[in-house]
Amino acid sequence: MGVIMEVAVKYKLVMLVDDNPLDNLINSQLIETAGFALKINKHESAKETLDFLKNATPEELPEVIFLDIIMPVMDGFQFLEEFEKLGETITKKCKIILLSTSDSFKDLNRANKNRLVKKFLNKPLTVEMLSAINI
Repeated sequence: MGVIMEVAVKYKLVMLVDDNPLDNLINSQLIETAGFALKINKHESAKETLDFLKNATPEELPEVIFLDIIMPVMDGFQFLEEFEKLGETITKKCKIILLSTSDSFKDLNRANKNRLVKKFLNKPLTVEMLSAINI
């Protein structure tokens, strides 16, 4: 029987929203290894994520959402427009961090103008990036 060690984690629950399952897998392993979050909820579609958030109990709401910008059907910016309509209970608890492979200045500007976006990070996530997050 193994010994269960308690690890100090920054957040109880975070969510990954990325249409690439491999990115979700790698990022969730990194988040786990870095002790960034106790639980990770993964979604591959922005629409699916919005449906989940609309019906979530307060305990199911993530403290941090890592949101990919470039996704089919609904991109990260379209998600933010709909997310804003979900109400203050959700928008105040869930802090958004945009993730992108894009170096586009236009995307960065657009992200910085959105009050719901707390950070804009370039992929891939790193342990250093995670340790610098304090929102």
